[in-house]
Amino acid sequence: MRVGVLMGGVSSEREISLRSGRAVLEALRRKGVDAIPLEVGEDLVQRVLEAKIDVAFVILHGRLGEDGTVQGLLELLGIPYTGSGVLASALAMNKVKAKMIFKASSIPTPDFVPLEGAKGAPFPLPWVVKPASEGSTIGVTVVEREEDLGKAVELARRYDEEVFIERFIPGKELTVAVVDGKAFEVVEVAPKTGIYDYRAKYTPGMTDYLIPATVPEQKREEAKALALRAYEALGCWGCARVDMRMEEGGRIWVLEVNTIPGMTETSLVPKAAAYEGVSFDDLVLQMLKGASLKVRR
Repeated sequence: MRVGVLMGGVSSEREISLRSGRAVLEALRRKGVDAIPLEVGEDLVQRVLEAKIDVAFVILHGRLGEDGTVQGLLELLGIPYTGSGVLASALAMNKVKAKMIFKASSIPTPDFVPLEGAKGAPFPLPWVVKPASEGSTIGVTVVEREEDLGKAVELARRYDEEVFIERFIPGKELTVAVVDGKAFEVVEVAPKTGIYDYRAKYTPGMTDYLIPATVPEQKREEAKALALRAYEALGCWGCARVDMRMEEGGRIWVLEVNTIPGMTETSLVPKAAAYEGVSFDDLVLQMLKGASLKVRR
């Protein structure tokens, strides 16, 4: 069985994808898997066809990788792949659509409003301005004064035409990894700069990760249950990560689901797996074993 590790891509998260992909490639090889790197860009289709792989380990973050497009290509080519299918990938990537599904499924998510010419939001400041389909906190701004909205929207629109405003939830940043329908222990994310931005995410030492999170056990169980509900509501498959915020009063809000979470040395899913006694190499192998086609032939 020849496994192609798809990494790189054309999104703003290309560098993180390369780092994740190299780590996954090394883990697979340590496990004795015949794995080859497929560092792709605009030539993705050609590279996949020429490689003649049996299975694709998809570690492409962001657009044209995590949004269902590559998953659709692999379905058409009949190549089993890791992670969620076309629909779940597309829904999770578009935060507005995902939040609509959360609301319809009675999963608590912060109030939001699509921009579309709106001059503000029907909820109090601060606001979080986000591109609808972007990851790694790229293009995201916390707006504390209404006069700063225009600048925040301008930044978000560099990455996506679709922009929305979300109510900022003060409190703790929590995340739950879900692998094959099992929720791992809750991780608390505590950036030293106060904001869990791109730099805090990918620079070693910039953020403290507390496992288990410093919240009551009952709240950790609630977070895990919410993570599973969000994962299932979108129809996710394999490995995903659910990001949340918990207010001082204890209410937990689901922000988003990442269907291809990072697998770098600072990434959250490997940290959660390690706490559960699952090594990085075993986690990667488990993800590979879950590879499949999601469209019934």
